[in-house]
Amino acid sequence: AAGMIRDLATLIIGMDPLDNEVIWDKLYKSTFWGQNGGPVVFSGISALDIALWDIKGKYFRVPIYKLLGGKRRDNLRTYASQLQFGWGDVCRDSVEMSAPHNAATIADYVENARKAVAEGYDCIKIDFFTFAPEDGHRYTDEDRTRLLPPEKVHMIEERVAAVREAIGPDVDIIMENHSYLDAQSAVQLGRAVQKYKIFYFEEPSTPNVKTTKFICDALDMPISHGERLYSRWQYAPFFEDQSVQVIQPDL
Repeated sequence: AAGMIRDLATLIIGMDPLDNEVIWDKLYKSTFWGQNGGPVVFSGISALDIALWDIKGKYFRVPIYKLLGGKRRDNLRTYASQLQFGWGDVCRDSVEMSAPHNAATIADYVENARKAVAEGYDCIKIDFFTFAPEDGHRYTDEDRTRLLPPEKVHMIEERVAAVREAIGPDVDIIMENHSYLDAQSAVQLGRAVQKYKIFYFEEPSTPNVKTTKFICDALDMPISHGERLYSRWQYAPFFEDQSVQVIQPDL
């Protein structure tokens, strides 16, 4: 992405930074790889675009929200994220198999959830299918796809049920899955846990319009996607067929 920013920057030197939409179109259309590009291309374009909006706000001496149409609200609800890696003064998103705060046992999940709620969060997000209970090793793609055996489905349900019981009915639970599942395992897990009032099921599988619609139609809970979608054109089909209820664009 850093290399992409450097490459794209050479295309716009000398242009008026206030012409951000003109510049965006140039970046998108001036290279063969730009149109319908993925995370590398759009990371570069977005980084430059955000910088241009910052320049525009400073030039007109107003907050950027004024240029985008106005501020709708003063506060935003937040959630405690990725509790499978622990909560508090720890290095989260660890890829180490034996990181001390990784949640492997039911007690780990309950402890992490209670810590976040004690800080005032009324919504938490957890990937319940990251670490194995027996030794804490990280699950692989092989473990998380295809029709799952009963013991794995039961394990996930036990974890969700324990967290729900620990935090009570008034704290929302987002079930994260990082697109690691496929359509079959996503539906299995969704059906097993939806009775525990899941706020939404995040990235249940790779974002494909038809498989996402299949999952959405099979479950009684909202589906979220967006971190792996790029541009208005890739988002549009998910809105049109209503397969996604919560959209999560990566700025």
